[in-house]
Amino acid sequence: MPERKKKYYLNDKFIGDGSLAVVAGPCSLESPELGLRVARAMKHFCEERGLLYIFKASFDKANRTSVHAWRGPGIEKGLEQLAEIKQLAGVPVLTDIHESWQAAPTGQVVDIIQIPAFLCRQTDLLVAAAKTGRVINIKKAQFLAPDDMIYAAAKCREAGNDNVILCERGTIMGYHRLVVDMTGLVAMREFGYPIMFDATHSVQKPGGLGGMSGGDYKLAFPLARAAAAVGIDAIFAETHPSPKDALSDGPNMIPLDQMGRFLDEVLAFHNTYREICKNVE
Repeated sequence: MPERKKKYYLNDKFIGDGSLAVVAGPCSLESPELGLRVARAMKHFCEERGLLYIFKASFDKANRTSVHAWRGPGIEKGLEQLAEIKQLAGVPVLTDIHESWQAAPTGQVVDIIQIPAFLCRQTDLLVAAAKTGRVINIKKAQFLAPDDMIYAAAKCREAGNDNVILCERGTIMGYHRLVVDMTGLVAMREFGYPIMFDATHSVQKPGGLGGMSGGDYKLAFPLARAAAAVGIDAIFAETHPSPKDALSDGPNMIPLDQMGRFLDEVLAFHNTYREICKNVE
């Protein structure tokens, strides 16, 4: 894999050193028990494969299709859950913020702050996240060209924090469809930041079920394989023990009992890509 200019240390491993990191968890925090169950299962899957694992879940889904949709437990209870999961499972944690004032308290708990795709151009939000000193995962907006993500990263850098990950999650085409341009991953790698691919949001169908989003998690498998073949530093996948019972994003979440196979497939392509790069060098 081409040399990364930046790499970030988490739990004795690095994001951006040529290995593959895994960000996974339920879409939103539902209960402390569910979050801990997923975190421990995913940690086991990743440890078996020598992979860095980061638990992901949202305390507030402020961008739901319908005003009546489940949003999560809120920042106070949500950060309490994330802190508990971090301690009891012994894993780094990631969550997203939607408003600038959420950055400081969130940064006191999590290891990575995520900027939602629709908000990646919001200067005040990026600056507030950057000032926490945490690693910032910036999702590429569904309406934005990959080349334009350099400006989002620059806002964090100019705020004093260049610890940025750039994340691809598909481009919106209207009519409830997203398309992933794999060349966008190549373009963003040129900026020197670690690159993450969000496999499950890329198969989402925004608003595809009327008042809620649809999706097909099975398509996350081939997309993730393709992204790994192009070259990524981290794979993002939402997972749940019973997606049909999940309170948000159920259709595009991978069942927890299929995550081992998912990781094996992605890792096989990731390792092949690394070997190809070594031969080219």
